[in-house]
Amino acid sequence: MTRGLLDTLKNPTKIQLVVPEDGARVRLDRFLANELPAYSRARLQQLIRAGFVTLNGAAARPRDLIRDGDEIELHEPPLEKIDNQPEAIPLEILFEDGDLVVINKPAGLVVHPGAGHREHTLVNALLNHCPTLSGIGGKERPGIVHRLDKETSGCIVSAKNDDAHRGLSLQFAARTVEKIYLALVAGKLRRNAGVIEEKIARHPVDRQRMRVTSSRGRAAMTEYRVVRSSGEMSLIECRLHSGRTHQIRVHLHHLGHPVLGDKIYARKFANKFPRQMLHAWKLGFRHPRTGEWKNFQAPLPNDFAEAMRTTGL
Repeated sequence: MTRGLLDTLKNPTKIQLVVPEDGARVRLDRFLANELPAYSRARLQQLIRAGFVTLNGAAARPRDLIRDGDEIELHEPPLEKIDNQPEAIPLEILFEDGDLVVINKPAGLVVHPGAGHREHTLVNALLNHCPTLSGIGGKERPGIVHRLDKETSGCIVSAKNDDAHRGLSLQFAARTVEKIYLALVAGKLRRNAGVIEEKIARHPVDRQRMRVTSSRGRAAMTEYRVVRSSGEMSLIECRLHSGRTHQIRVHLHHLGHPVLGDKIYARKFANKFPRQMLHAWKLGFRHPRTGEWKNFQAPLPNDFAEAMRTTGL
């Protein structure tokens, strides 16, 4: 565990970091995102721009390049009042206690408010269900530790307090969380199992897309296993060893077997399925307070099961 992570746990409102030699010549926001996994990179950029982060005692910008020996200080501002409105959206709860809640998210539900989605999100539903949620993610993302795409169904965990949020975030950053997905993909794979280990970066032209790259992308690893195949289509199990944006969708597209129904990476098949056929099937982690290992499984939704039936799987 790095000094930054230890400081986060001991004093979450004030964090002091000294850049090591191997951290030099990296953007400030990227360095902080790597050191402080309890904060999303977007949240850190907000804090830097708002003046809550200093570099060698002076105001900084997210794109500033750091050097070895630089001193960085982050002051967590007082929690912002959550102004998202609670909504009585039904939730399928797989587990809940005083620290966290695990949901089987339906396809079509956006996780948190953002551009074009100011309401009718999982956050709105959680605010109606829970009296309190963690505030580390800022007022737009209370309780949100990780995300699923709008059209992806399945297991997602939310934190009810900041201690639980930090404990879960550390596990996601350390890649000790078990994340297993089911995907319906085009074609029959040549191998029944394998590992895709390719860097992922945002597409230089189409900003909605990600792509595999050999240079400036972020390391990503997806382990897969064919469950069954009908010749033209396959059901595969994917185990994530990292958590990049669109990771499974991008890696499977790169492999030549895109997720069926994916409007971005498999437009040829988009109109034949109700949504992208990707389901966050299993989720496992240590409870941030008790240390007990917890396993959860989200049953297949009806549209996924129907797609399997109609394709002969």
